[in-house]
Amino acid sequence: MKIAVAGIGGVGGYLAGMLGRQFPHLTLGARCARGQSLREKGLILHSDNDGEITVHPERVCTLEEMKPQDIIFLCVKNYSLEEACAQLQHAVTENTVLVPVMNGVDCGDRVRQYLDKGIVLDALIYIVTFAGSDYSITQQGDIVDLHVGTKSGDAWSKAAVQTVDAVLKLAGVKHAADENIELEIWRKYILNCAYNVETAFYNTTIGPLREDPVKAKEYEDLIDEACAVARAKGIPVTQAHRDYIVDKFYNGYGYDASSSLQRDVSAGRRCELDTFSGYLVREARRLGVPAPVSERMYEGLQKVCR
Repeated sequence: MKIAVAGIGGVGGYLAGMLGRQFPHLTLGARCARGQSLREKGLILHSDNDGEITVHPERVCTLEEMKPQDIIFLCVKNYSLEEACAQLQHAVTENTVLVPVMNGVDCGDRVRQYLDKGIVLDALIYIVTFAGSDYSITQQGDIVDLHVGTKSGDAWSKAAVQTVDAVLKLAGVKHAADENIELEIWRKYILNCAYNVETAFYNTTIGPLREDPVKAKEYEDLIDEACAVARAKGIPVTQAHRDYIVDKFYNGYGYDASSSLQRDVSAGRRCELDTFSGYLVREARRLGVPAPVSERMYEGLQKVCR
């Protein structure tokens, strides 16, 4: 089986490290210094969950150079998805399974829009990972929880989910194949609409937000606004789902826990603000759902985001 990972950042690097132990025909999509490092040293993964791993993929190339694949895990930044799909056109056959493991709720739909072939699944992952200056990948903590499924009821997509499920089991990746993947994607998205957005807006970690009653209330408001938008879209988000996300804020994160959006904004890098906040604000307006805290923070972050 020919498997590729496009985007060798934190998430893509973790999946590449795990897949590379079991699947010899692994291709990694990377360019420039990162690609050169992968060719020379292999992919180095420091994982609290899985230990020290080094794998040497069969091929490291740019997305444009990638050969046809059986499965492609798409782990690029959301703002790069359209470009990545265009570059991967020739690597996708009618039977290629594409698994976008990315932030946001519409990644699978967008891949289907950008590509006119292949079988596109839907996925999300809970994990803390990052790429170091030496291009090694670090995974922190014991939380690795990948979910994969399909919003389509056709037989091809269901069979593809079974194939990816089997691949992930062989690779030792903690995961679940979900019947209602859309609900699972929205549950994570609601969490990120608060976690990423407020840490970035105040440029701080979770601890100071919890200690400030006004900011803690705003965090809950962000969750409630995202839940309201989800329900307006027909996503069966329950009070128990909402309460679980709130409890994670007060009891589930370390004091110094930061977000990818906060780190990118603080460093002046291009960021996924439109994914974590812009999409929700636009949907709230379209559906007539009040979202004043989300709108205020989105407008404020637009002034400082690249």
